[in-house]
Formats: sequence, structure tokens, C-alpha cells
Amino acid sequence: MDNRQDRVLAQVAGNPIMESDLMEALASMGQRAQAYNNPQGRAILLDQIIARRLFLMDAQKNLMEREPAFKEQLKRVKDDMLTNYAIQKAVERVRVTDDELKKFYDEHPDQFEAGLTFAASHILVDSEEQAAEIRSKLESGELSFEDAAKQYSSCPSKAQGGDLGEFGHGQMVPEFEEACAAMEPGELSNPVKTQFGWHLIRLNKKEDGGTVSFADAKEEIRQALLTEKQQAAYQSRINQLKLLFPVDKI
Repeated sequence: MDNRQDRVLAQVAGNPIMESDLMEALASMGQRAQAYNNPQGRAILLDQIIARRLFLMDAQKNLMEREPAFKEQLKRVKDDMLTNYAIQKAVERVRVTDDELKKFYDEHPDQFEAGLTFAASHILVDSEEQAAEIRSKLESGELSFEDAAKQYSSCPSKAQGGDLGEFGHGQMVPEFEEACAAMEPGELSNPVKTQFGWHLIRLNKKEDGGTVSFADAKEEIRQALLTEKQQAAYQSRINQLKLLFPVDKI
């Protein structure tokens, strides 16, 4: 926040709590900040900041920082921070070049096949017999798939006539996905058993996702290679340090 626009929200024993203090507290909350970024939430957060300020002043007044228990806590926190800082220093120079990214992409083509994507509707029931009975009604034209889903299905998708939308590899249980892969668009399956019950599946669409382009895969590759190289740098530094500070496991 621009300091020229900063304003005092409260004072504790004459010590101001600023708008910037509140914004900093909000920023530290990550995704939870959204729930507090409103007048009521900010008021609650301000009260929490005031409470922490009161405890801090009480601790300072009563010289709690001189207590042995606090000194031990402070040492542990300091050691932990210093350790993390040293690890950060050990890996901070690791870089991944664009040439390395392209080389990995070219050498691992199987990892960038998008695979099949499906769009399907289903009807979920408790027994194979019931699924077979409903299938007969669908084949005879006695019921439309959507009406049958609304009438018989136990899945929340029944409200949409059984429509599950689009999905790709790994997004459905294996038996369901395998059935879709064996079907053609417009086809109605025989009863399919999964851990949830018995399904009648109508495949609405099936497409080969093709190959993920280098441009689309680039950042994912960068993160994977960066993690791998950082881990190698981390282990290398540990090996060096063991020469400086011998380790004996007992």
C-alpha cells in the first residue's frame, strides 16, 4: 500500500495499527483472505491484530523474552530458519535452459500424448437386472435416455438427464473408462459394474486428444526438471558437508 494513503485503524497504548498492517495480514492468509475481504471480515481481523498486539505488549512489559523457556523456543525457531536459508542458498543457482526443455520434450514423446477424451451420459442403479430392464425400455423406445436417467438413476447427474460432460484418462473409475473406450459415439452399453453400482452408458463423443504441444507442455517440464536438478544440488551439498562434518550413525 502507498504510505501516503495509509491510515490508522486503531491504537493500542498509543501504538498505531495501520491499514497496511491489516492488508499484510490479509495477504498472509492466502485463499482464506477472500472470506475476510469485506467490512465484517476486516473488523474481525482487526480485532485479532489488536489481541496479538496486546499479548505482545504484555510479554514485553513482563520481560518474557528473558525466560529460559522462551529462549529455547527462540533458538529452535532461529535454527530452523537458518537451516531453511542454507538449503535455499544450496539450490538457488539451479536453472533449466530452454534447450534442456526441448531436449526432454523430444526424447519423451510418449509423455505428451493427450489420449482419448470422452463425453458420456449414464444411468446408475443397484442391480444388473434393473439395468438390463431399463436398457430394454430404451431400445424399444418406451423411454428416452434422459427420462430414464431422471426416473431411475441414483447419481446426481440424473438432474441433467445423466449427462457427465467431458472427461479424460484417469477421471473415471477404470471399468467405466474402459467401457467408453470400447464404444462408438451414439452407442448404448450393456450394464457395466463399478464400485458404485451398475451403469448404462451412452457415449456422446470420443476424440483423440493428440499430442500436447511443446508450448503447452513447457512450464510443466520446467517445473519437473527444476525439481530434479534442485534435488541433485541438495544431495550434492549434503555429500560435501559430510566431508566437513563427519556423520556417525549409532
